[in-house]
Amino acid sequence: MEWQAPAVVLDVRLHGEAAAVVTLLTEEHGRHAGLAKGGASRAQAPIWQPGNLVEAKWMARLADQLGALSGELVHPAAALAMEDPLSLAVLRGATSVAEGALPEREPHPRVFRGLVALIATLARGAEPAVPELVRWEADLLADLGYGLDLARCAVSGTQEELAFVSPRTGRAVSAAAAGEWRDRLLTLPPFLLGQGPSGPADWMAGLRLTGHFLARDVFGTQHRPLPSAREMLADRVAVLVDAGSGGASSGG
Repeated sequence: MEWQAPAVVLDVRLHGEAAAVVTLLTEEHGRHAGLAKGGASRAQAPIWQPGNLVEAKWMARLADQLGALSGELVHPAAALAMEDPLSLAVLRGATSVAEGALPEREPHPRVFRGLVALIATLARGAEPAVPELVRWEADLLADLGYGLDLARCAVSGTQEELAFVSPRTGRAVSAAAAGEWRDRLLTLPPFLLGQGPSGPADWMAGLRLTGHFLARDVFGTQHRPLPSAREMLADRVAVLVDAGSGGASSGG
């Protein structure tokens, strides 16, 4: 058995003195692990960093074996993100969610393409990347069968002034229909509807929204919490909100 494909590195675990078990995301083969001999060495370690784009080759005698993995670095996203703590938090948050949420060896091409697009967005900085991450998480939820219904208000059917989401059903609710329940609803940031610029408060609302459904429907069914890297991203954005600074006029 053998395949070669573009891939995003999701996770790396040391194996022995110099090898590493590397988990990748590919378009055709989904979340897929392999043993990279020498993967922890000084020469190879920069290749196998979460968030990097690589050209990977996997080989095994039988399809259900771990197999041997080799690869060439295509885009050093992890090293580039080191220059900006928020960019690094976005990258680590995304890869940890993909690693923990996606079934092994099950293709999710939209999720793969969205993650590659998110990594490309990071080249423009963290401000456009945070809302892109939230949109990507919404797509991941949909791919796993837990899609949000943001097309119209669940109460009135209107498509106008959608401002909230029911934490129970994942359906949108308009500002007028929210009434006395608004404090129990999740805020729907305008950028998820393709409307206007966004800032830290919108990003935080988006992260809380997708985070709620990821925690309940995806990681909750595995009896696991949200990945710590995803929680750290939310904490970092919360600091920006508290400080009242950072990207209020940036496009999302």
